[in-house]
Amino acid sequence: MQTKKITNREFAKMVEAASAFLDQNAEFINSLNVFPVPDGDTGTNMSLSLDSGLKYLNDESSESVGALATALAKGLLMGARGNSGVILSQIFRGFSKSTEGKDDLTATDLADAFAAGAETAYKAVMKPTEGTVLTVIREAAKAARKTAARDDNIVAVMDATYEAASDALKTTPDLLPVLKQVGVVDSGGQGLTFVLQAFDDVLNDREIKVTANHKPNTNEMDEMIDAEHHRSVQGNIDPDSIVYGYCTEIMVRIGKGKQVDHPFDYDEFYQYLANLGDSLLVVNDDEIVKVHVHTEHPGKVLAWGQEFGDLAKVKVDNMRLQQETIMEKDDEDAQAAAEQAKPKEAPETAIITIAAGDGMKTLFESLGATTVISGGQTMNPSTQDIVDAINQSGAKQAIVLPNNGNIFMAADQAVDAADVPTVIVHSKSISQGMTAMLGFEPDHTIDENQAAMEENLTTVTGGEVTHAVRDSHVDGFNIKKNDFMGLIDGKIAVVGKTLQDTAKQMVAKMLNEDSEIVTIIYGADANEAEATTLSEAVSDLDDELEVEIHEGDQPVYPFVVSVE
Repeated sequence: MQTKKITNREFAKMVEAASAFLDQNAEFINSLNVFPVPDGDTGTNMSLSLDSGLKYLNDESSESVGALATALAKGLLMGARGNSGVILSQIFRGFSKSTEGKDDLTATDLADAFAAGAETAYKAVMKPTEGTVLTVIREAAKAARKTAARDDNIVAVMDATYEAASDALKTTPDLLPVLKQVGVVDSGGQGLTFVLQAFDDVLNDREIKVTANHKPNTNEMDEMIDAEHHRSVQGNIDPDSIVYGYCTEIMVRIGKGKQVDHPFDYDEFYQYLANLGDSLLVVNDDEIVKVHVHTEHPGKVLAWGQEFGDLAKVKVDNMRLQQETIMEKDDEDAQAAAEQAKPKEAPETAIITIAAGDGMKTLFESLGATTVISGGQTMNPSTQDIVDAINQSGAKQAIVLPNNGNIFMAADQAVDAADVPTVIVHSKSISQGMTAMLGFEPDHTIDENQAAMEENLTTVTGGEVTHAVRDSHVDGFNIKKNDFMGLIDGKIAVVGKTLQDTAKQMVAKMLNEDSEIVTIIYGADANEAEATTLSEAVSDLDDELEVEIHEGDQPVYPFVVSVE
């Protein structure tokens, strides 16, 4: 296929296809996480980052490719999540700088843009590591330039770019031993290769297949029913004005039961119900039909369902009564919101920290955090999320605690984009973040606080217990799916079959002769009783230790432990 240039239309299609393809393959990319913990989110981060870039591109009115690339880069930057998302944003930042002012792209322009993207990405990483996405973009750009030097066909250049990326991706386990040990390719490199594959497919007029249509399963039927109910319920209306007062839901096992009079026919079944009310939704597969309808005659709905099968589920709610309750609660909420809306004095220095779980939020706020952004292991916040938290604090300056190494690069980008002077305290874990908070002094400058809080990071050892999501061999451990793992400062230190044994062994490895305080924070997959059992086990290890227990509600990690 012979193509001499990429116009604004082709470029927009390329980005749109790449965004869809990343979204479709996000879970596969996530599964390439080196550690077999249930928080691999490279694919999710790259997908959400590129989706943000696409939104900015779609809002750009200019018809030049250069302007579209600039909008894409800006959107990627502000939506960047995790290190993988930030690096992707830097690739397209370099791409956009190279294409600035260009209405269309020639083969040489495209090759130069990829080369600029590779250069910018390498500069953005303090210590570039080969065997990662950086290797993939460098080799892809090299092939693009080599091909463009002898061929002005853009399709040929894009073919070579994608093929080189695929080949480079295959070499990542040879360049990064931990990848070979686990038996996977680099997840970020895989994500970028999917992007380049989508670009190549568009320029070759190949169709990119998205998730195929399928019949809804039972869970999806429940979601559809629930969505229809919420869509049809109106706001603050008079309960007496509701025409059909009973929200009626049934699930019928088609052809089962003693009162079956009819073979199931969707149109016949639907039409009878349509005459009984409104907000009707009927979904079915070969075995089950689910119904949602607002009616004055719930008994007739039930009787009609029994003519086609037995009733596996019945739910009838009086919406007039519900609306009365809602209106009473709305009045209470309005009063509470009015109290909360009263102007608060802005702090001199805002402390922005990232954590998941209501309990974690409460703990950080009790230590003096101004804003706790929800996120961390399972959902890295974007650059825009951090910038918004800084700017909306009303403070004259800000300190950011990422509490996760994968958020460092997004936080760095936020520092540059924020409206007020901002610094980062490079906390890699919740334990480090909480200890860092103890070093904050309101009357000190942000540079003084940054130094003191960074120094505090060295006084704590952090541990986390989670479970393996797949069989793996990491750091000398043969790990089986569903084994428990104890991670000390991010590295697997203990593998066990039970939560308690694994946690106890992990804490034992964390202790030394200077240890004084052990803090146990239990998450959504544990409870206070289990935390108390662990606390007693810790005291058995050293009865002079002070042990504290807090509810964190955090996902992924049943126990987060710090030793100081």
